[in-house]
Amino acid sequence: MKRILAATDFSTRAHRAIRRAAVLARKSGAELTLLHIVDEEPEALVALEVAESRKILNEQIASIPELRDVRCHSTVAIGAPHDAITKVATAVDANLIVMGSHRRQLLRDVFVGTTIERVIRTGTWPVLMVNKEVAQAYTSVLTALDLSDTSANALSSAKALGILDDARITIVHAFDAIAKSKLALADVTEERISAYVETEQQRATSELQDCLTSLSFDAAGCSYYVAEGDPVPVISNAIDAIGPELLVVGTHGRSGVAKILLGSVAEQLLRTMEIDILAVPRRSMPS
Repeated sequence: MKRILAATDFSTRAHRAIRRAAVLARKSGAELTLLHIVDEEPEALVALEVAESRKILNEQIASIPELRDVRCHSTVAIGAPHDAITKVATAVDANLIVMGSHRRQLLRDVFVGTTIERVIRTGTWPVLMVNKEVAQAYTSVLTALDLSDTSANALSSAKALGILDDARITIVHAFDAIAKSKLALADVTEERISAYVETEQQRATSELQDCLTSLSFDAAGCSYYVAEGDPVPVISNAIDAIGPELLVVGTHGRSGVAKILLGSVAEQLLRTMEIDILAVPRRSMPS
């Protein structure tokens, strides 16, 4: 990882994101760009806000302990936040975008989405949403893997970024025991149904190991949390049981009307989970 872009609105949540970006930059030797976006309205105040924003960014660079010994630059952009973030990410050739967790304003989010979700949906960069205070580099990472190209790409991207280095990695996978309901309707004993589910769990775990091997990933160094059920509750239960510091998920690119609709696993996780989340678009792969 060579270049990181951290967007800030000068809030507490954004301050956490800057500190996390600094920790990542220091560990990887990456160059860090801090970005603040100014609204283009009212026009009469834009120049004043740009000047004040530059002053605050420079003050943060000088005062945040994690930024010491990090190659750090600041920039101020004008316009809609998600557009400005993607334009600056392109300009600096960022490998990763880091942002603070969004404000959960349900009715507004349903109609227009949050800035971070818009960046993820329309961009090509891995996006790290920071929820927690920074203590150290990530030591425990949970990666959602469903055997799709999207989730495989997310895992490979996280590895390429160096975020998985020196961390305990747990692969979480939700499987569907397809015949379970049919067996129940056929009055099959609970013991036989449980045996069937256990067999399906073992099969799913074996498929995960094969998938990791195909990705040249060290499967022997991973733990597994494989459970029957829908992805979001299974991932939520895994987070409760394991207590990871970071969740890695893949996201599907969308277009048209689908951009304003809820429903994807990644979006549900981004809106409900309280840990840091690395969301990797399907078309993303850091250089």
